[in-house]
Amino acid sequence: MKPILKLYRGYANEQELIVMGHVFKPTKTKDYDFQDKNFKNASSVISMFRIKTQGNADVYLTHKGAKIHTKTLVDGYFKFCIPLDHGSDSNYGWIDYEVSIVHKNKSITTKASYIRPQIGNLGIISDIDDTFLVSYTLNPLKKLYYLLFRNVNSRKVFEDVVPHFQALSSAGRSGKGELNAFFYVSSSEWNLYHFLVKFAEIHQLPKAVLLLKDIKTSLTNFFWTGRGGHNHKFDKIKHILEFYPSLKYVLIGDDSQHDPFLYEAISKIFPLTVKAIYIRQTGKHKKEKVSKVMRNLETLDIAVCYFKNSAEAISHSKKIGLIPK
Repeated sequence: MKPILKLYRGYANEQELIVMGHVFKPTKTKDYDFQDKNFKNASSVISMFRIKTQGNADVYLTHKGAKIHTKTLVDGYFKFCIPLDHGSDSNYGWIDYEVSIVHKNKSITTKASYIRPQIGNLGIISDIDDTFLVSYTLNPLKKLYYLLFRNVNSRKVFEDVVPHFQALSSAGRSGKGELNAFFYVSSSEWNLYHFLVKFAEIHQLPKAVLLLKDIKTSLTNFFWTGRGGHNHKFDKIKHILEFYPSLKYVLIGDDSQHDPFLYEAISKIFPLTVKAIYIRQTGKHKKEKVSKVMRNLETLDIAVCYFKNSAEAISHSKKIGLIPK
């Protein structure tokens, strides 16, 4: 058996390229089967949380004809932060990259892609659970049931999310294939990366960089998936805004957890950068604490929309000129 190399979508600006992934120990467990149903799906999902990572494994990034070497961290995670020569690369959009590991003198190579947005584009940062993927976060048992017993093909997206996201993706872009940069930042773990990518592809959501929480490697941890502190989301969003200071941002989330408060804190730190904030109402009534946050954000000259249905968000985006009427 061979070790497993998994790559994630990366991102680059004018000075730096960042790509990442995991190396896992050899296993007889098959990859998550997107067609499995009911108990087979549950078994596949649980298997994603029982996989064993390989620390200190040698990893090689091929870039510009050079082979750059690093090693995985204790949890099998690796991240290449590579300086780029200013002006040496005129390519923008999604660009392929290649990483390899060596096992018994044989190379195992995997390809993925990274995004390099042009200066002046929009950056859209969205939460996942109960923002576009119906997840029942307010009901932990129901959320766990859907994760275990509903495969990716039977999971639902909120109505009108897709046209809203697609419109934001192409807003202000006239070049063929030129799209705004999308980031999905979630409290879900890297274990669910390929599930989430597949879900986005099925529903034709914009291709995005996913930034998730540290991987979990035990069944005990599985039952706490997506739970716990949200500091990682704040750190990831702050990093994106610092990494791309020339972009204007749209932040999208929901009121089931901490998105409104995270976005308020981010907006206070980056008062010239955040253009609009969208918060989905997940309960029957709007939460007064969230409404208060939204009113406060408006005093920072940020367009806000606290909505129940995505049709409201689309109408608001058209009204403020974010997307074409």
